[in-house]
Amino acid sequence: MNIVQVRGRPTVCLIDHEALRWNARQIRARVGAKVKILCMVKANGYGHGAAAIARTLAAAEADAFGVATLEEALELRRSDIRKPILVLAGAFPEQLDEFIDHDLIPVAHDLASLKILDAEAQRRQAPLKFHLKIDTGMGRLGVPATEADKWIPELKNLKALALDGVFSHFSTAESVEGDYTRRQLKIFNGVIAQLRAQDLTPPLIHLANSAATITRPAAYFDMVRPGIMLYGVYPSPAMAQQIVLKPVLSWQTTILQLKKVPAGTSISYGQTFVTQRESLIATLPIGYADGYSRLLSNRGEVLVGASRAPVVGRVCMDLTMIDVTDIRNVQPGAEVVLLGRQGAAEISADEMAAWTNTISYEILTSIGARVPRIHHNS
Repeated sequence: MNIVQVRGRPTVCLIDHEALRWNARQIRARVGAKVKILCMVKANGYGHGAAAIARTLAAAEADAFGVATLEEALELRRSDIRKPILVLAGAFPEQLDEFIDHDLIPVAHDLASLKILDAEAQRRQAPLKFHLKIDTGMGRLGVPATEADKWIPELKNLKALALDGVFSHFSTAESVEGDYTRRQLKIFNGVIAQLRAQDLTPPLIHLANSAATITRPAAYFDMVRPGIMLYGVYPSPAMAQQIVLKPVLSWQTTILQLKKVPAGTSISYGQTFVTQRESLIATLPIGYADGYSRLLSNRGEVLVGASRAPVVGRVCMDLTMIDVTDIRNVQPGAEVVLLGRQGAAEISADEMAAWTNTISYEILTSIGARVPRIHHNS
């Protein structure tokens, strides 16, 4: 899709659903027909637009969806997503009616909240499925694996809640090859063995994130939970040798103004960039309020005419300046790619993340709500 066809402010994200379907097919080929795929679409589908992403995946390879909050789950239900939805933040008692009414599955992280939820469900005479999270070394949420002998018996006392799944969370998202990961997997298997010994084997056991989906079949169990790889981003660059993924999102804008300035001209706030020669400076209608990080000031690059142009001066709230002096035939209105491919050139989410000392997840999920997502090939 050509950016010049967009009406109004030209700063947009283009979402390619054929690339999304491709990535989903690669995951299915990887895990086989018997392993379920829970597609993670939290944080607005990793910044891609959760409802539209989920509709495509529901018609493709998704068996279920994972979100962070009740509000995210309700957005999917309002978009006619009928497949199971796992809510990772769990259910607060005052939210229980909506979980029941919309057939949502909460995650339980501790015995105290689990007992409260069970009592509330009993009072409503409404059975509810849940998944139990086990802390095997993430040190965040979950019942401690080391205390399994204490909490396993309590599961048998539940009256209205039905144990539908048990899972854990790898501490390392970019690689699952280290000793710590192997230790987590061993601990998780030990807890599963304890549950089975007490006749508490749930229908679904899951552990694998994107990295484990690519590299560790021993972590597949009944279901995998791919996230970042669905959107065409590798958990680590080395994994590009093991599976072929296609980026789903391209972030684009156009040149708002071109200005030729003499040597010694200060660009943007704070005089952090001063031209060393006569320069052609382009102003772009995008800024940190759109999620284009201020940390990209004097550090980031964009694509113009399939060539790289540096960001110069501080990124402003609504505007960003680039130096296009060395790029031939630049005109106002020319397409600028902030993230994605232009001709043979490409700027990846990983590269942008490296410029700002963060991770690709933050780059994608930080793209602001005022940047329209334009979905094509859906």
